[in-house]
Amino acid sequence: PSKGILFEDIMPIFSSPKLHADLVKALELEVRAKFDKTPDVIVGLESRGFLFGPSLALRLDAGFVPVRKQGKLPGKLETEGYEKEYGTDFFQIQSDAIAKGQTVLVVDDIMATGGSAMAAGNLVKKIGGDIMGYLFLMELEFLHGRDKLNAPVVTLLSGQDAESREKELPLGQTKESAEDVKSVQDAGGAAASKQP
Repeated sequence: PSKGILFEDIMPIFSSPKLHADLVKALELEVRAKFDKTPDVIVGLESRGFLFGPSLALRLDAGFVPVRKQGKLPGKLETEGYEKEYGTDFFQIQSDAIAKGQTVLVVDDIMATGGSAMAAGNLVKKIGGDIMGYLFLMELEFLHGRDKLNAPVVTLLSGQDAESREKELPLGQTKESAEDVKSVQDAGGAAASKQP
């Protein structure tokens, strides 16, 4: 956390096996409903994309590739800088992590300005992957991050307060997906408690 920036705390979801399973199932159903095919590879952004990206990849029979902050991966790397709402950072990906032409879904917890997602997408393209879309748990729509991305964007939640989430929640195409998202959402506000 940085002073003056509100962060969404999603960690309580992962302490509950049921909520974690419900979240991953809801994400899987969103992918199957919103895209005409499943990805070859899930790319998860450091660090919270690592919490559900591998589980989602298993459910979709896809590989998982991490995009990490600079200096944390071995081997030959590609690097991309990006601006965040609270500073500048660099991401890296292993140059041979994705085969040329593989379809990729980039996942992370929250899309704010879209800078980190755009950087991850640029890295995927540099090593030959094809971005089929981006998937987030939550989108802070007022920051217009999706405007930076040149592929479909899917989110489970939008807004930054409980009232707007209840009104704007895109529950997906099936009743099952709606029930899974509701289960995660109702966990005592755990999915969206604000941390100053």
